[in-house]
Amino acid sequence: MKIDLDDVDRQLLGALQRNARQTTGELAQMTGLSQSPCWRRIRRMEEAGLIQGYHARLSRSALGYGVVAFVSVSIDFQTEARSAEFVEAVRAIPEVVMFHGVTGLADFLLMVVAEDLEDFSQLLQRKLHRLPGVKQVQSSISLQEFKRFDDLPLPAKAAVNAPAGP
Repeated sequence: MKIDLDDVDRQLLGALQRNARQTTGELAQMTGLSQSPCWRRIRRMEEAGLIQGYHARLSRSALGYGVVAFVSVSIDFQTEARSAEFVEAVRAIPEVVMFHGVTGLADFLLMVVAEDLEDFSQLLQRKLHRLPGVKQVQSSISLQEFKRFDDLPLPAKAAVNAPAGP
């Protein structure tokens, strides 16, 4: 499904990405709309799936997670059942904060957080290496974060594809 976005819609999306706690009144004032049309635009983008939720951005370091690691995992063979079992097991590990199936030498890429290197070592040995079907695990520790994944760039084109479903 295509949804047409104009400059005001993009302005609203950008403002909500930066601070989702803004009131409809504040957003309306920023865009030059009255409150009701502003609310209707936001609701339309929510219903189309462009806005999938509102979240608090937590501080990783303040929560005590000093280590970020990127873990490439290859599994022994790719069948639908094996992949589903692996995916379910990885989703159950709270320290895995991002998880993707990828192309290349590995089958999956995980981003994990840990308190320190000892904690990461325990996570690796007690959970990640024991995942179903794991053939190989390769880790890279982040030394410094230059840009984090917070906001998506907003497309300049007039229509965007709304997600098909959850």
